[in-house]
Amino acid sequence: MSDIIFHVVEHAVQVILLVFVMMVAVDLLNVWTRGKLTILLKGGNWRQYFLASFLGTTPGCAGSFMNVSLYVHGLISFGALVGGMIATSGDEAFLMIAMFPREAFMLFGLLFVAGVLFSWITDKIVRRLNVRLSYKCDLHQHHPEHESFKHYVEEHIWQHIIKRHIWKIFLWVLGTMLIIDVGLQYWDISTFSAEYTIYFVFAAALIGIIPQSGPNIIFITMFANGLVPFSVLFTSSFVQDGHALLPMLSYSVRDTIIIKGFNLVFGLCTGLLMYFAGW
Repeated sequence: MSDIIFHVVEHAVQVILLVFVMMVAVDLLNVWTRGKLTILLKGGNWRQYFLASFLGTTPGCAGSFMNVSLYVHGLISFGALVGGMIATSGDEAFLMIAMFPREAFMLFGLLFVAGVLFSWITDKIVRRLNVRLSYKCDLHQHHPEHESFKHYVEEHIWQHIIKRHIWKIFLWVLGTMLIIDVGLQYWDISTFSAEYTIYFVFAAALIGIIPQSGPNIIFITMFANGLVPFSVLFTSSFVQDGHALLPMLSYSVRDTIIIKGFNLVFGLCTGLLMYFAGW
């Protein structure tokens, strides 16, 4: 048992260090390009669909936070926001890149395509059913154009990445890896997951409703250990959006519920199709 614990802790530390480096790199990129992508989003629905899904696909929640801000200011459509949330995997994206990079980037590509497609479908449904949505807000977010190195380290790395993200991800990774490794050692967890795989598709969709990074890591870990097929991982990543939707709750609870409703239905249907197709 002590060997299992030591192995799990060592693996979790290795993974979280890689995740931390990637989170800092993506955050730096977001700071440097701030404002430029906003300009690109103006000019037609399909441009909004593609760029909102691209922002959602970028690892972490920065791109999805930008999508929420753009929607609140009336710069992208509701469908584009839904597509951006479909494309995002939140902080779990960093974890997947660290654990299985080839499959992770294939997943991101599929989520991007799904984000664009369902952006268009969502806007069609919203218009056809005359779904009532919130009006744009005049809220203005101030972002300084020039930030000092000290400010970046204190606000971005310490306050945001370390205090709000890394320690939570580490605990979820550590706990999930420990459960999976102990399960493989002492229980017949692999046979159980093979016999009841379809239930994991439904579980992935339902847990994906939770607007928080963490709970979905169990499906990432199970996929990495070969316990569930790609369709379960896809369903989890499709429906969940980390904590990217939390800012929407302060703007419109109604819109937030509608977004999660679209994502749940679309994600479950797509995940089941992939499951029955042998994915």
